[in-house]
Amino acid sequence: MRHVETLKPGDKVDHFFLVHQVTQGVTNQGKDYMTLKLQDQSGEIEAKFWTVTKDDLQILKPELVIHVKGDVINYRNNRQLKMTQYRVATESDGVNIGDFIERAPISSETIKSKLRDYIFEIENANLQRITRHLLSKYEQAFFVYPAASSMHHNFVGGLSYHVVTMLEVAQSLCEIYPSINKSLLYSGIILHDIGKVVELSGPVATTYTLEGNLLGHISIASDEIAEAARQLNIEGEEVMLLRHLILAHHGKLEFGSPKLPQVKEAEILHFIDNIDARMNMFDKALKQTEKGTMTGKIRGLENRRFYKPEKLD
Repeated sequence: MRHVETLKPGDKVDHFFLVHQVTQGVTNQGKDYMTLKLQDQSGEIEAKFWTVTKDDLQILKPELVIHVKGDVINYRNNRQLKMTQYRVATESDGVNIGDFIERAPISSETIKSKLRDYIFEIENANLQRITRHLLSKYEQAFFVYPAASSMHHNFVGGLSYHVVTMLEVAQSLCEIYPSINKSLLYSGIILHDIGKVVELSGPVATTYTLEGNLLGHISIASDEIAEAARQLNIEGEEVMLLRHLILAHHGKLEFGSPKLPQVKEAEILHFIDNIDARMNMFDKALKQTEKGTMTGKIRGLENRRFYKPEKLD
């Protein structure tokens, strides 16, 4: 089901959606209201439900499929759905959660095949063993989890797809700049977000786990690498360097990196990660924007708005 990508201000809505997130609020007049993120296979839209009852506050939860009626409006240059009615989907509607989940644009089998090829190019035996060990440990989650709850690659398979597209960028850079240590960079890319499989709750209605809130995926991944090296009886500089790539991949202390990049491959990993995340945010926003108009503010891009050219193909 794909409705979100086509919705624009002025449209009437009479569709099924999956509830992704729910936030309760109170107006200045003391009345309850709800903010929901509704999704289908094409994306998400924020919805406001102003006429909520006490029952609604109990019923509307993430992972629920609902039929919604309402109107799409323009709110501060962003699309917003003003919900007027809803009902919970029943068996007779013939819908299920899988109908509403966005997935990576290529299959899991294709992603796995590409990843195997890149792992073979990790020539450092210790780095390859650690990488294989952690992928094997978290294989089931790694290929279905998103890369984030909302910002970028927030769809089923988003984590592994993000890794593969980063590896494709890295492969080109290694050809242009042969002084890059391919083994270190490739293993760092593959494992840089492995902590997300612990930090996040899963691919549907994604939220942060207790470990995610208290530790974060960066420290989780660094600890996992240290533990993998211990179990595999691996010692040496490679382990420290790989952990440094993980600890520094957000690039700046204010962006959550415990360390700034201090080896070349760490700096490059940060920029590749940033490029790929931003490209995904661009594509997601522009897909829902008409030609000749501006996107809404994109939070992950410094709240900037971007123009979608009218005639440029």
